[in-house]
Amino acid sequence: MTGPVVDASGVPVALSAPPRRIVSLVPSVTELLFALGRGEAVVGCTIFCTEPRDRLAAVTRVGGEKNPDLDKLRALAPDLVVANREENLREHVEALRGWGIPVYVIYPRTLVQGIAMVRELGQVIGAGERGAELGGALEAALARTRATLAGRRPARVFCPIWRRPWMTINGDTYVHDVLAACGGDNVFAARERRYPEVTLAEVAAARPEVILLPDEPYRFRHVHARDFAALPDVPAVVEGRIHLLDGKLLSWYGPRIAEALLRLPPLLATGGPLPSA
Repeated sequence: MTGPVVDASGVPVALSAPPRRIVSLVPSVTELLFALGRGEAVVGCTIFCTEPRDRLAAVTRVGGEKNPDLDKLRALAPDLVVANREENLREHVEALRGWGIPVYVIYPRTLVQGIAMVRELGQVIGAGERGAELGGALEAALARTRATLAGRRPARVFCPIWRRPWMTINGDTYVHDVLAACGGDNVFAARERRYPEVTLAEVAAARPEVILLPDEPYRFRHVHARDFAALPDVPAVVEGRIHLLDGKLLSWYGPRIAEALLRLPPLLATGGPLPSA
C-alpha cells in the first residue's frame, strides 16, 4: 500500500505488506477477493459465503455475520479481516482490533460507492491494478446502462426483503440505488426507516408495475407470488410482472454489479418514454 485508507468506520487501515491471510465476514466481499486475484489469501469466511462455489471448500467457516466465532477467527491468525458496518456488529470489530488484527470496514450505499469500494479494496489487499481494472469495467457498464435508459420512464417497483412481516427498502439503501440505476422507481423510497414494514394493503395503494421477489435475505419462492392474488387491481399482478430473481443481483458488490446492470433492466422495462416538457 502507498498510504492508509480510511474505512467506513473512520479508522485508517494501513498494512506494511499485502495481507497473506484474509478473513471475510461479508459474502459479496469473499467473491470479490477471488475476482481481485487474491483468493489464495482467503483463509476464513462466513457460513453464508457461497461464491465462488468451487473455491471455498478449503476455507474455514467462522460462523455468521452477526455471530462469528471470534476465537476461531483469531486462531486463523489473519493479517486482515473485512467487515461491513451494517452486516457485522461493532463490538466484534472492536474486539478484533483490540487483539491487534487489522479490520477494513466497508459500507457502500450506492452503486458508485460500491464501485469505488472495489478500487479501494484492491488497494488495501495489494491488488490495486486489478481493482482499478475491475472498477473501470463496472463504471463503463453503469454508464452504458444509464445511456440506454435515458428518457425512459422508471417502472414503479415493489421489492420486499422479508415476509411475515412484509419488509422492504427505502431510498437510503444500496438495493434502492441498484433498482434506480436499472430503471426502477421504488414505491416505498420515502419511508423513514431504511427497512420499513409494510402491509399488502399499502402495496396495493402504491400500485407497483413490477414486483421483484429475491431469494435473499428472505428466500422467496413461486408459492409466495400467490400472496398478491388478493390484489387484483395492482398493475404488476394484472400484467403478470411478478419476478423471482437472484438476490445477489440486488445486494452484492463487486462482479455482481455488472450482472445486475445486464439482467435487471429487462425486468423493469415497463415504462414508456418520459413525458415531454
